[in-house]
Amino acid sequence: MKAFSMKNSVFLLAILVLTYTLHIEAQQCHPSGRIRGTNPPPDQCNQENDSDCCKNGKYYTTYKCSPPASSSTKATLTLNSFQKGGDGGAPSECDNQYHSDDTPVVALSTGWYSNGNRCLNYINIHGNGKSVKAMVVDECDSTMGCDSDHDYQPPCPNNIVDASKAVWKALGVPESDWGEMDIYWSDA
Repeated sequence: MKAFSMKNSVFLLAILVLTYTLHIEAQQCHPSGRIRGTNPPPDQCNQENDSDCCKNGKYYTTYKCSPPASSSTKATLTLNSFQKGGDGGAPSECDNQYHSDDTPVVALSTGWYSNGNRCLNYINIHGNGKSVKAMVVDECDSTMGCDSDHDYQPPCPNNIVDASKAVWKALGVPESDWGEMDIYWSDA
């Protein structure tokens, strides 16, 4: 009888481990494809804030998902201008408006943008020992890029909080260090 109980226990433990492993695997975000870059037409890729322009023949990874959001989601903060004529390109997706660089606003990678479900809601951003609340106004598209709609810039990685200058200032980051920084964010 003991051998039967031990076999059952080992079998149940194996099922639990397999279930846990599949659950963790399901939460991971894997690339959904690649796009091939083309050189932008002259003066068509705004490199304000050190934005990258697509390169002819280079392949760029695309994502339809982002890592799971939590009460403390790790991300990379990047710099973007949401003003007319800025490197953000078109008006913001959430409200079809441009936003001043002096306003704390962000664009989230496609998965976190969640088909607009976070539009005009606030998130808390923690970095450089400080915190700031910013409004989600746009998507940092992880599924497409290298075209006029995306200012001939590559697709966003799947873990980006693309922020206005106001966010960087509120976090107390010296202007010479603006560009990319590890942060944590959560829904406000």
